[in-house]
Amino acid sequence: MDLPIRNISDLRGEIYRLKELELEQSTALKTRFKNPLVIFSTIKSLFAKPADADGTKSNFFEQDLVSLVSRFILPFTLNKTLFRHSNFIIKTIVGLASQKASRFITEDSVTGIWDKVSSFVKSKFKHESAADKRIPVSEAVS
Repeated sequence: MDLPIRNISDLRGEIYRLKELELEQSTALKTRFKNPLVIFSTIKSLFAKPADADGTKSNFFEQDLVSLVSRFILPFTLNKTLFRHSNFIIKTIVGLASQKASRFITEDSVTGIWDKVSSFVKSKFKHESAADKRIPVSEAVS
């Protein structure tokens, strides 16, 4: 209501209107949150990230398993191995940095690296085995 309040009766009318609006909205909220599933979806929406550059939304619960595991394993591993005797501040900084870095670790990136390493190893052993099967020139001539 955009009417200016000029006297006490206008003020009392506005207070009455706001109390009615509050009662109406609280009743609507109570009916909305009767179902536990709705409460869970509301809590889940708190973890939602903003839309990416391509317009898709991703949240904490829709990540692949490798990303979720790397968010916990990477800081834990770094703090237990490389930064074992560091102080609290260094471990906190390492934890925050590795949390940010872990978003780049996805199932696709891990499988891509695994494929590259396995193809390199296969080609290395295949190349060496082909070289081993050749007969030296000195034996072939005699």
